[in-house]
Amino acid sequence: MRNRRIEIAIEELVLHGLDPSDRDGIREVIEREMERLFAERGVPPQLSRGGKIAHLDNAGIEVQAGSRAVEIGSQVARSLYQRVADSSGHEK
Repeated sequence: MRNRRIEIAIEELVLHGLDPSDRDGIREVIEREMERLFAERGVPPQLSRGGKIAHLDNAGIEVQAGSRAVEIGSQVARSLYQRVADSSGHEK
């Protein structure tokens, strides 16, 4: 089986109500969790056909006060992965 290279570029990630100092930690967790999700669950059909998703709105997560960067980043990544998988091949 051939390894595929997938590039994900998140140009803007808006996280309201979080400490700006957590930004880098959250970003790193999102990257690691996305890698894990793609490795374990596979590449969603749209992306496996070379498609792209230009825009995803509102990942729709809520975090508890005091949540750590690892919890927030993991939750964001799972939500993003699910949104991509649910895109059903429709470019947005």
